[in-house]
Formats: sequence, structure tokens, C-alpha cells
Amino acid sequence: MKTFLMHPDQDFDLSFLTGNRQIPFARDIELGVLLEAAAAGDKYLHEIMSAACAGAWNNDVKTIRYRQGILKDCLANTATMRQFYAIAIEPFSRERSWSFSLYGRDASAMVGSSVMTLQSCLEILRRLRDTCFRNRSQFTSRGFLQFFDTLARDLDDAYLSAAAADLMNLSFNSGLLLSAQIGEGGKGAGTMLRKPQPRDLSWIRQILTPGAESYTLQLHPRDEAGAQAFTELKERGLRLISDALYRSAEHVLNFLKALRAELAFYIGCINLHERLVQIGETTCFPEVTEAPGHFSCRNLRDTCLALTMNQKVVGNDVDANGKPLVIITGANRGGKSTFLRSVGLAQFMMQCGMFVTADAFAGSVHTGLFTHYKREEDRSMRSGKFDDELVRMSTIADRMRRGALVLFNESFAATHEREGSEIARQIVTALRESDVTIFYVSHMYEFARSFLDDKNVLFLRADRDDDGGRSFRLREAKPLSQSFGADLYHRIFLA
Repeated sequence: MKTFLMHPDQDFDLSFLTGNRQIPFARDIELGVLLEAAAAGDKYLHEIMSAACAGAWNNDVKTIRYRQGILKDCLANTATMRQFYAIAIEPFSRERSWSFSLYGRDASAMVGSSVMTLQSCLEILRRLRDTCFRNRSQFTSRGFLQFFDTLARDLDDAYLSAAAADLMNLSFNSGLLLSAQIGEGGKGAGTMLRKPQPRDLSWIRQILTPGAESYTLQLHPRDEAGAQAFTELKERGLRLISDALYRSAEHVLNFLKALRAELAFYIGCINLHERLVQIGETTCFPEVTEAPGHFSCRNLRDTCLALTMNQKVVGNDVDANGKPLVIITGANRGGKSTFLRSVGLAQFMMQCGMFVTADAFAGSVHTGLFTHYKREEDRSMRSGKFDDELVRMSTIADRMRRGALVLFNESFAATHEREGSEIARQIVTALRESDVTIFYVSHMYEFARSFLDDKNVLFLRADRDDDGGRSFRLREAKPLSQSFGADLYHRIFLA
């Protein structure tokens, strides 16, 4: 059985969890704040949300829309989803995990552990199927309906009853029935495990039904050699079914593990949504398109800023469709970096199949997100800040693919403006030739001016009032040649 709650036709990739890896550039957009809110203190939820974010850039439009449909069902049925998840994680709780461990490699241990595991799993699968059946009418997404049909088809009452009966027989409470032939030298050959006879399964039948002529051998309690011989005979018989039982138990456990992981993603989304609703933030499901060059938003807000401040924050309206380069200029502390962060977070969330904190959002799918932010001076560095910026840019260029998204924040400003502007211009020009979408926050007027006549560039500006106040909103406007140094001087030295 397959769950198919994260992809329409493949399993959820959890390989990110095994390498103890970090999501690149997560610090610049403060992705950790979002993950903490989604996890709500649960380490496993944090790991699953991290894995989903790490794999976001491999999702195509079909997968994103598929998850959006499932998540809409989840947000409409939060109590039922938490009930599903409680059942899915039950096998792995501390109280029951002992009965789901496939321990030992000898045949008797493998059979005993596998039977115990399957018996426990069958009871959980039955409750899961019944819970899904009772709530089926509340769900409309393709993913959930497909999942419910799988449970109904593969876990009907006839199958579960037959499986329970077989597992009871495989417990061998009435002993093992083996057949063998006498081989060379009087040794046993052709050992075969037999299904218990009806007479052996009931003491009433043993009394009323005559059995075939047989012989009974009883071992002396101190006959260690005889006990060893019987143990070897038992192992020989159980070895015939141990591998098959072990694989069956492993298959069922893998199904439950996959279900737990995939439901955990949606539980994390529910946690995040509930937190945003609590602080008054609204969300929407973005419109995703395969065509490149699309980006538009209405009242797009920085999700992590809202979570950190625990209140609603200011948003922005931007239409950059057909303009793969967006240059953002204007006053300090005017909301430029906040907007840049909101773009990165929205792209991350959209490609995970999640909602975004905006009234409306539409965008293209990208092959990756990269950030190049200014860094504070590090006294341990062997080279200067400008050299460090160039090294980091080289690393980004080596890793990115066509169709990526890059966020620049005051990049290449560690040198004088003319040199920094020329380097920034050449890098941006090369990236555009590789179909890379760029959002660039900069105070370098020479850099911004070099693109003034380009119709495929959108200019945004963060303004300030005459008295130095900020609205923290960006508007479409050309860059200004003057700086706000006087404003900074009055605020810092004359306040």
C-alpha cells in the first residue's frame, strides 16, 4: 500500500533527515522561525517540515496543486486530521514501540517479532480505516479520496479477519507441525512446515476425532543434546517462513511510517495556520504557474516577522510579471529587507504546497532559492569583506541552475560605489542571461541607474516622510540620486 499524500505518484523523500544537513540560506530569510511555529515544540514535526522545505525545489506544478488540495481539506477538518495523526503515531509511541521492533536474526525470533508486530498493526489499521470511513464525506481532495479508496480496497473486513486468523495460527500456541523424510545416514531431509490440522486446533476435536497412529518422544529435562536437536529442527522449519513474515511486517511498518511522516507535514501546516490566525494574519493559497517570469502579490507580508512580533505586519502590493529583475532602493529601515524576506518565504511556502501570508499571490516555480546578504565584519576572516562577498557569490554560481531565484541585500557595497556597482551590474546581467529571477536591495545609485532604460526591470522604492517617518511600504518608483545621510545624522547624533 502507498499513502500518496505528498505526491500524486511517488513517496515522500525523507533522505534529508538522515544526513544531519542544513537548509542553505535559511538564516537569511529566518526560515527557522517558521519551522518552530509549525513544529510547536515537537522535534519530529520540525524534522518533517525541514525535509519538506529541503525538497521544495524538486516539486512541479502538479505536485504543488495536489498538496494545496489536500491542505485545504486539512484546514477544514483540523480535529479529524489530528485524530488521523494520533492513530498514525501510536505504533511509535514509547509505550508501544517495543511490540513493533523487528529484533533478532534467528528464525524463531524473527517469526515471533514479526507476528507480534503484524497483530498490533492490524488493530491500528482497522481503526484507521474505520475512522477514515466515518469522515470520508468531509473530504474532497484527490489525494485523500485516493487514500480512502486504498484503505477500503486493501483492508476490507474479509482480509483483516483472514489475516488475524493466519497470524493466530503463526503464533504456534499449539506447537509446530513439521514433516520430514529420512535422508542419508538416517538424517532428516525435506523438512516442511505444515498447517495445523483441525483436530490439533481444538481440544474437543482431539477427544472426539481419532488421530492417525503416531509416536511421542519426551525429552528428559537434563537432555541438553536432545533439546539442542529439537531447537535445530524447530529453526529449520521456521526458517521457511521467517523471511516472508519479516518482509510483511517491515512492509506494514513502512506504510505506517510513511503515513506518520506525510500526515506530520499537514499537522505542521495546521499548527502554523492556527498561530497566524491567532495573531490576526490572513493567508491565501497561491496561484502557481509553469510559465517563467510571473510574480505578483497583494498585501504580501513577512510571515516570520509577524510570528516574531506576534502581531499583524505591513504588507506590499507588487506586480513584477514579465520583469525578472526587481531593484529595491530607498530610505534605511523602510521595509526593503523585510519585503525581500517575505519574497523568499512566500516562494518557499508556495513550492512546499502551503499557503502564504498575503491576500493574493501568484508566481512561477523556481529551481532553487539563493541569498547573498551583507555580513558583519568577522575579525577571524583571513581576507576582507569584499573578498568574502565574491567567494560567496562564486559558491552560489556553482550551485544554482537555470530558473533559480536569487535575493541580494546590499551586496558588493563593501568597496567604493563605482567598483561595487560595476561588479553587481555584470553579475546581474550574467544571471539574467541564465533565466535567473533577481530581487536586489541596494543603495548604489550607479548600479540602479545602469538599468533605468530597461523595460524588463521593475523599480521599487521605500520612502520616508518629511519628518523622517516610514510607512514600511514599497511603491513603484525610480531610484533617487540623493541619499538619506542627513536623516541618519539627525536621528543618531541630534536625537
